Amino acid sequence: MSLFSPTTVGDVDVRNRVSLAPMTRLRADVNGVPGPIVAKYYAQRAGIGLLVTEGVFPSAESRAYPGQPGIVTDAQAAGWAKVADAVHAEGGTVFMQLMNGGRVTHPDITGTDRIVAPSAIAIEGETRLADGTKVAYATPHALETAELATVRDEFVAAARRAVDAGFDGVELHGANGYLLHEFLSPASNQRTDGYGGSPEARARFVIEVAEAVVAEIGAGRVGIRISPAHNIQDVWEKDEAETRATYEALIGGLAPLGLAYLSVLHADPAGEFIQDLRRAFGGTVIVNTGFSSITTRDEAVSAVDEGIADLVAVGRPAIANPDLVTRWQKGADENQVDQPTVYGGDERGYTDYPFLQG
Repeated sequence: MSLFSPTTVGDVDVRNRVSLAPMTRLRADVNGVPGPIVAKYYAQRAGIGLLVTEGVFPSAESRAYPGQPGIVTDAQAAGWAKVADAVHAEGGTVFMQLMNGGRVTHPDITGTDRIVAPSAIAIEGETRLADGTKVAYATPHALETAELATVRDEFVAAARRAVDAGFDGVELHGANGYLLHEFLSPASNQRTDGYGGSPEARARFVIEVAEAVVAEIGAGRVGIRISPAHNIQDVWEKDEAETRATYEALIGGLAPLGLAYLSVLHADPAGEFIQDLRRAFGGTVIVNTGFSSITTRDEAVSAVDEGIADLVAVGRPAIANPDLVTRWQKGADENQVDQPTVYGGDERGYTDYPFLQG
C-alpha cells in the first residue's frame, strides 16, 4: 500500500490515504449555520481521501467559539446538507467532527446560563468573544451523574442529524482539551462518582458516548480522535504511567465496537505508546503529529510505507493547497498558509488559495 492508494474506512471507500485534519475555521454565521463558502471550502478539498470537518457543536451550551458551526437546528442541518452534497458531487468522502467544547468556552459565547465540564475547574487564561474582547474562562458546572445521559444523547442526536444530512459518518472529538478529553485527565476530572478516580472510570463516559452513537448510526460510520499527553487547555497528562493506563482503558472499551477508525494526534506516532494503542485498537488508525510541526509529503509517505498508520491527517498544507494530493503526487511546489486568516473571516485565506495550473 502507499499514501496514494485507495482503501476502506469503515463503511466507505476512500481514494487515497490522506485525511483532512479537523481544523477550526470559524466561518459559520451568528446562528451557527454553515453557508455557501463552507460548502465551497470542503468541496475544493474533495481530492483528499477522507475529509473531516472542523468541530461542530451538538448543543447550544457546548459551542466553544464565535463563528463555530452547529448541528442542532434545522437550519444548521440544512447548511451541512449542502456541504455534503458539494463534497459528494466532487467524488469526495466527508465525516463531521462532533465537538462538545466543555469548559473551553464562556456563557457569552454559548448564550446559555452555564457551561459544563466533568468538574468545576476553570481553565486559566482568557477566551475571545464575538466582539473581539477577551474575558476570563468561566468556572463550569460540574455535570451531575444523572446529567451525563443528556450530554451523551446530544452526541447521538447530532450524529443522526449529520448522517441524515448526507454525511458519510461522524468523528467524536476526544482530543485537545474539550469535554470528552476533559473526562480522561485527572487534572480536569476530579469526580468521585463512577466516572472519575481511576483510569477505567475516567474513560467510562467516552466509551458510553461511542457505544450510544454506534447504536444509532452504526460502527462503520463512527470514528474518534484522541490526543494523549498533548497537554493543551489545562488538560494535563504528564504522568506517563497514568496516561498509558487511561488510554489503554479507553481503547480496551472502544476496540470491541469495531469503529471506522481511531485518529491519534501525538508528537511521536511511531513510538511504542501509540503503536501499542494501535495494536490494541485493531482497526484503521489515522495519525497526526499535531500543532507543533507541519506534516510534509515525505513524512506522510513514510508513515504509510513503514506501516506506522493506515492514513495520515494533514492540517495547514491542506488549508493552503486545496489540490494537495495532486501536488504531492506530482512533487509540485506548495502554497504557504496565510496564518492570520486561518481563524475566522471571509473567503480570504479560506477558498481563494490557487490550484495548480496546467
